[in-house]
Amino acid sequence: MAVSVKDVAAAASVSIGTVSNVLNQPSKVSAATVERVMRAIDELGFVRNDAARQLRAGRSRSIGLIAPDMANPFFAAVAQGAQERAAEAGMFVLMTTSNDTLDREKAYLDLFREQRVAGVLVTPASADPDAAGRLARTGIPVVLLDREATDARLCSVSVDDEQGGYLAASHLLSLGRRRLAFLGGSSEIPQVAERLAGAQRAVAEAAGAGLELIETPELTVIAGREASSRLARRAPGDRPDAVFCANDLVAVGALQGLSILGDLRVPDDIALIGYDDIDFAAAAVVPLSSIRQPAAQIGRAAVEILLAEMSDPGGAHDTHVRFTPELIVRESTAG
Repeated sequence: MAVSVKDVAAAASVSIGTVSNVLNQPSKVSAATVERVMRAIDELGFVRNDAARQLRAGRSRSIGLIAPDMANPFFAAVAQGAQERAAEAGMFVLMTTSNDTLDREKAYLDLFREQRVAGVLVTPASADPDAAGRLARTGIPVVLLDREATDARLCSVSVDDEQGGYLAASHLLSLGRRRLAFLGGSSEIPQVAERLAGAQRAVAEAAGAGLELIETPELTVIAGREASSRLARRAPGDRPDAVFCANDLVAVGALQGLSILGDLRVPDDIALIGYDDIDFAAAAVVPLSSIRQPAAQIGRAAVEILLAEMSDPGGAHDTHVRFTPELIVRESTAG
């Protein structure tokens, strides 16, 4: 049978209220009494029901986080940054994935609301974060991750993906490449669309350059390998001389498809650049150039905003942090 507060009070010869004060407001109790109660807790093996206490208070010490795919090292690093900042504030993060599906995202948002989490971090599965907006209207702070908020009730931490796409394509063009391809993901995914738009802007500014769009069903290594192996089978004059991948997972797959399956040299035959600068990028057989996003900083900044929102629930909900991406050049473009 579980040990109760009543059992602790009896063992320490104090009232139930005194035990409660020791657990929640020890400054109200003498040092000798605190020591006696804590000794009884240790001897009995008492564990307080923190969940029940939090429910009575109306809010827990947990933060919900919904990412598209935790298998993606970028989102894993974002989550790590969020966990570290939450732990510093005495809170913890409940993590789950939506697989970029709106129904799953809504289900988890509902679950987090039922759990009365202190706040939610979410990368919306759609360009219109309506479900997150509805949650914010219930009084639970919501911060969008890796997405700029258009809803005035939502805060956000994002990266200028349009500028990131521009940096990637401009780098390829500066190497004299003119037949570019953008590889990976559906252009309906907001981040992909912004990176593509940036690449298109750079190409529009370059004389004699073109950009081919090659969408993939997923932003994965397998999708990148399959798509690039098809590119490798084209005639030399019919294939691009540079490929910008929507993320590093796709780029790792593209490297395999081009160099291993297609027997092409990267970067001599085709220059290759990814996005996110995950650890795998630098460790690839041909180290990958990439556009770096400060993943851990994104997670920390998002929790920082939540903490501010929680401390001032009646304040303005319009905090937006936008990081600038950085070009990282390695052998896959610079040879």
